Amino acid sequence: MSLNYAEDYVLENERARLEPLSVAHYKALSTWVDEKEIWTFFLGRSNGAEDFKAYFEDALRARTLGKEYPFAVFDKEQDVYAGCTRLFDYEESLQIIRLGYTWYGKKFWGSGLNKHCKYLLLEFVFEHLQLERLGLGAHAENERSIQAMKSIGCKEEGVIRNAFPAIKESGRANAVLLGVLKSEWFSTAKQTLKQKL
Repeated sequence: MSLNYAEDYVLENERARLEPLSVAHYKALSTWVDEKEIWTFFLGRSNGAEDFKAYFEDALRARTLGKEYPFAVFDKEQDVYAGCTRLFDYEESLQIIRLGYTWYGKKFWGSGLNKHCKYLLLEFVFEHLQLERLGLGAHAENERSIQAMKSIGCKEEGVIRNAFPAIKESGRANAVLLGVLKSEWFSTAKQTLKQKL
C-alpha cells in the first residue's frame, strides 16, 4: 500500500495518539518552544517563537508538497500535546522511508511515550504500508537519541562524516545512521518493543 499524503492517518494506542499535524496544533505545541535543551541537536529552526512558527509552517508545507508526513504527538496519560515526529524520504519503488524530526517536551523524556509512538509508527510502516526498510539518523553527539533508537530495535548502520553544521566549538559533526528492516520487525523487534510498553 502506498503512503497517501492527502489521507489523514491517525495512529493510536492506550498511551499515545499521533495525529496529522495541522494548524490547530500550533498553540499547544508552541508551549515547548522555550525549552532550549529540546532543540540542541535539532536541524530545524529552533531559536524562539518566530523560528518555531517557520519550522511549523515548513512541516505543513512539506506534507502539501508530498515530501513529508508530520504528526503531532498527544500523550493520553497526561492529556496534552507532547511533541512532533514525521515520516519523510519515502521511495515507493524502493519500499523505504525515513523517520525523524522527532522532539518532545522535556517532561516526556524517559516517560515511555517515545516507545509507544515508535511502536505505532513501525507498525504503520511495516504492517500498513508494508515497506521493507525504515531509516533513522541522529547527530553523533546525541547519545540519548541514539540509545533510544537502539532500544526500539534499530541497528547502527554507519556514519556520515561532517554531516551537520557546528553546534559547539568542536566544528562540524558526524551523523549516525540507523535502521530497521521489515524482517527484523516481524522476527524480533516488534515483540521486544511490545514488552517495553
